[in-house]
Amino acid sequence: MIEKTDKRSRAALFRRRLTEAMTKAGMSQSALARAVGVDRSTISQLLTGAGARLPNAQVVAECAAALRVSADWLLGLSDRPESAAELLAASLSLTEAPRALVDEQIFAWHQEAAGYKIRHVPAALPDMFKTRAMLEWEYAPHLGRTAHQAIGASEDRLNWMRGSTSDYEIAMPLHEMTSFARAEGYYARLPRAVREEQIDRFHSLSEQLYPRLRIYLYDAQRVFSAPVTIFGPLLAVLYMGHNYIVFRDSERVQAVTRHFDSLVREAEVTARDLPAFLGQLRLQMG
Repeated sequence: MIEKTDKRSRAALFRRRLTEAMTKAGMSQSALARAVGVDRSTISQLLTGAGARLPNAQVVAECAAALRVSADWLLGLSDRPESAAELLAASLSLTEAPRALVDEQIFAWHQEAAGYKIRHVPAALPDMFKTRAMLEWEYAPHLGRTAHQAIGASEDRLNWMRGSTSDYEIAMPLHEMTSFARAEGYYARLPRAVREEQIDRFHSLSEQLYPRLRIYLYDAQRVFSAPVTIFGPLLAVLYMGHNYIVFRDSERVQAVTRHFDSLVREAEVTARDLPAFLGQLRLQMG
């Protein structure tokens, strides 16, 4: 937090920071004067003056732009020297999201967050927990011959998760699981045998990996979530379809984390209850 300072102290801080920024940028007084559009003597006075007077706003803004720092930082109003554009670029980015199981970027984010809790709201059913038959049905039509390689990569991801030091929490809509079991909507043409095997796999994994893996089912009529993954306190990744929106600033990561935690609190089916719920689904399928 920036403490309030008197005019003389703020002017002295401005001179120190202007000197620091020029040194870091390797810019001389003459070069800065040309960039700002003032005489060299004006820059010299900014650097060596001993009074309490600060330069006018336009000169401060021009100096900040030339030195690629924040005007607020030069004036002692911020502790961050980066410009607003640079701060935004660092905290928010757009990354391509290929429609494939081999997504090295997602795997890299998992590795970066090793040891932290990973929270995930999948776009559908979680790929890592799907059977080979389910993955072939879903991905082979557009992956073609590379489908088997991609499926092997998905199995590698699951094996990596088993041995990682991260806990996983997954929240997904209750209707996604029931629609899958009943072959409704997206799953309308999925063979019954594949659905039965997949339910059995979810049941088995939810028991084997608990409590390091906890899956919650929430009522989408009461709460809503876009697909998102939160990698501990490091970043939150929103899935758009063709792209990921990546947040790295702590304020937004914490906000998305609070959103996820609300899904868990609102869950109709808790992680402890999931095996029994899946067992009931399996019985309803016959």
